Amino acid sequence: MEIKWFGHSFFQILAKGKDEKVSVVVDPFSKKIGLKPPTVKADILLVTHHHFDHDCVQAVKNDYFFIDEPGEYETKGVFIQGIFSFHDDKEGKERGENVIYKIVAEEIGLVHLGDLGQRELEKEQIEKIGEVDVLMVPVGGVYTICAKEAKKIVEQLKPKIVIPMHYALPGLKVKLEKLENFLKIMGEKGERMEKLKIKKSDLEKMKRKIVVLNYT
Repeated sequence: MEIKWFGHSFFQILAKGKDEKVSVVVDPFSKKIGLKPPTVKADILLVTHHHFDHDCVQAVKNDYFFIDEPGEYETKGVFIQGIFSFHDDKEGKERGENVIYKIVAEEIGLVHLGDLGQRELEKEQIEKIGEVDVLMVPVGGVYTICAKEAKKIVEQLKPKIVIPMHYALPGLKVKLEKLENFLKIMGEKGERMEKLKIKKSDLEKMKRKIVVLNYT
C-alpha cells in the first residue's frame, strides 16, 4: 500500500483490491485555498464534508465510486465505513457535520478524520472505528481540533502510524496553526518522507510513530 499527501486533507491511497490496484482519494481541495491541486485518478472518491477546501471533485478523474455520507460500503475489494461526526464542538451549530472514514484494504485499517471539530470522540464512534493502523488527523486548529485535542484523539484510537494533516503550509490562504505545535505536544520529531509505503506485516510489532509526509 502507498499513501500520498497533496497538502491540507487531500490524500491518495493506492492499494491492492480484489482484482487490481485501487486508487482511493479523499478530500480534494480547490485552488482557492492557495495550493495547486494535482489532477489524480480515483476508483473511489471520499468527501468528508462539502466545503471548497475538501470537495473539489473537478480535480479527480475517472469513473469513480463516490461517497459523501455515513454508511457501510464495499467496492473493488475495499471496505469503507463512513461515521457521523461534527465539524465543531457545539454539535454542528457552527460548521455543520463531518464524516469520518474507516478504510480497510490489504488487511490494513486506515482512518481519515476529515475536519473533525469534536474535542474527543464519543464511545460509539470509537467502537465503530475499531482497530486503527494508520490515522490521518487534523492538527491545525481554527476550523478543526487543535494540537492538544489531536493528541487526545490519538490516545483514544491508539493507531500504529499517525499522519498529521490540515495545518499551516507555505502559500495556504487558510490560516491554521503550525505542525510544530503538534509535534511538540506529542514529544516527537516525526519521520519525514515523500510517501508512505506499508504492508500488514510491517505493522505487527511496530510501536506508534508519527509520519510527516511532504506534500506534492
